[in-house]
Amino acid sequence: MKNMKKWALAAALTIAATPSMAASALQDILSEGVLKVGTTGDWNPMTMKDPATNSYKGYDIDVMTELAKDLGVEVEFVATDWKTLVSGVTSGKYHMTGSASISPKRAKAAGYSISYFSLGTVPLTLTKNADRFQDWADLDKADVTVAATLGTTQESQVKDFFPNAKHQIVEAPARDFQEVLSMRADAHITSNVEAKTLVQKYPQLMIVPVSKPKAPTPIAMLLPQADQVWINYVNTWIRLKQERGFFAKIGAKWNLAL
Repeated sequence: MKNMKKWALAAALTIAATPSMAASALQDILSEGVLKVGTTGDWNPMTMKDPATNSYKGYDIDVMTELAKDLGVEVEFVATDWKTLVSGVTSGKYHMTGSASISPKRAKAAGYSISYFSLGTVPLTLTKNADRFQDWADLDKADVTVAATLGTTQESQVKDFFPNAKHQIVEAPARDFQEVLSMRADAHITSNVEAKTLVQKYPQLMIVPVSKPKAPTPIAMLLPQADQVWINYVNTWIRLKQERGFFAKIGAKWNLAL
């Protein structure tokens, strides 16, 4: 009985010495007064960086600025790229990211917020190729080169969608659409949101008139996987802002079909 009492006392002391919950990013943000957001600055109209001023603008920038305002803190945008987007969250380089496609690969390492809109994937080519490319099957040929940017969802999609084509994978800050403009690739794929902005900016580009977009994908924010307190807060904020029309308003501002 004496030994049992000693064991029980030791167990109680061990439990008491163990914190019930690891510190959440939410507490760090509130105590430090800064929300750190990872953003690539190369996804029009979501996040665009102006090198001259080192500032950002876009849909994501407006969303994260609003989140920081509601938290009562400042927002700090941390430059990242697609291939290190997840590792920046897992290493604590930033508290969260802007919009990112939900994928099982990313979900192995990082958590996600709830989704607030969805994208579809479409191919783009030069307008001079209008007769050559009419649908998805026209791009899946051995004499066609399709580009994608390293670390993006489209990197894996080009291999799935076009197993018979050549794949031109470029690393940021280079972008896949630049490969098409320079005629090093015949086409590239991107979200229907970015595609719309690209054809407005570059009249020599066109969206291939495919029967329908592929891979409809929900978009969400990447967050530390084990930090349920922070995830719960962000999810609550998204739901509230959806109900109050914030996301619809920002979507209309940036011409997004939400």
